[in-house]
Amino acid sequence: MNSGFRISEVLVFSGCPVKFYRVIRLDVHKIIQMKILVTGGCGYLGTHVRQYFEADDFSRRSGFDLLNAMDVQVIGEYDVVIHLAAHLDKSPDAAEHVFLTNVEGTIDILKQMRKDSVFIFASTKDVYGRFADNYEQVPETCPTIYSGQTPLEWSKLIAERYVEYYANQIGFRTCIFRLSTVYAPLSEGNSPNFVGYYADAINKGDRIRVSANRTPKRDLLHVDDFSAACKAFIDSVIRHGLYNLGGGKENALSMETLIAKLEEVSGLQAVIDNESMLPNPVPLNYVSDISLVTQELDWKPVIGLDEGLKTFF
Repeated sequence: MNSGFRISEVLVFSGCPVKFYRVIRLDVHKIIQMKILVTGGCGYLGTHVRQYFEADDFSRRSGFDLLNAMDVQVIGEYDVVIHLAAHLDKSPDAAEHVFLTNVEGTIDILKQMRKDSVFIFASTKDVYGRFADNYEQVPETCPTIYSGQTPLEWSKLIAERYVEYYANQIGFRTCIFRLSTVYAPLSEGNSPNFVGYYADAINKGDRIRVSANRTPKRDLLHVDDFSAACKAFIDSVIRHGLYNLGGGKENALSMETLIAKLEEVSGLQAVIDNESMLPNPVPLNYVSDISLVTQELDWKPVIGLDEGLKTFF
């Protein structure tokens, strides 16, 4: 369990000889400033995660390429790396580039991690494929065998195994978060997920495309709660963790209810496109079982749907 603080041994240079003092690490931002890097730190989620930690960015927008052997050498300078960078194309035609970026690119970063540093990997709930439909709340024990997952989801699952391998070879701490729907306020140059798409369409008065069956359910998590989960792992004593991360059953709702909620918090009316329907998603419903991450990291979502969705307007 995370007690909220921990005691660390640090070297303090106060003349000669060097003396040891014990200091209490209360917060990532206070007393001892850890050096934190966010890959994809200018992206849809990364922009907000980077701001939360006052971290550095590793992305093409800031002049770095995770497939460049020279660029990734900077990774070894950091205490914590939060790896969000990925090629998010689900098309079979993009498979080669997806596997190159999401698997080989992740390996390139892992090789540069130093002993006892922290690596946090953003995986996805969709590694479970259609098996997730067998659970009201999906646990980490849900099967991940191939059931039609796209190159994106399969690349994430493969990368998870490399995270575990290099962590044990080099000796750094790792956290794998299989993310449900994490939403964030819109940012320049970034494409939102469906939550942001709905909110943006309502803001602009654009028509919203929905599935013919508007009952698909998802649990939603505000990006700041995701950042708080990253901090909870950093501050914990856990060496290696793998967790489903989402809003859980208390922050789960159908797509139809989500649109109504966005109308409620914005005071605006959604325009639904009833002529061009989308296919139902796979899995049809997904709600994270967050009992393990709550138990081990003493974390739970604190930003409710009303508060979180208001950040779009």
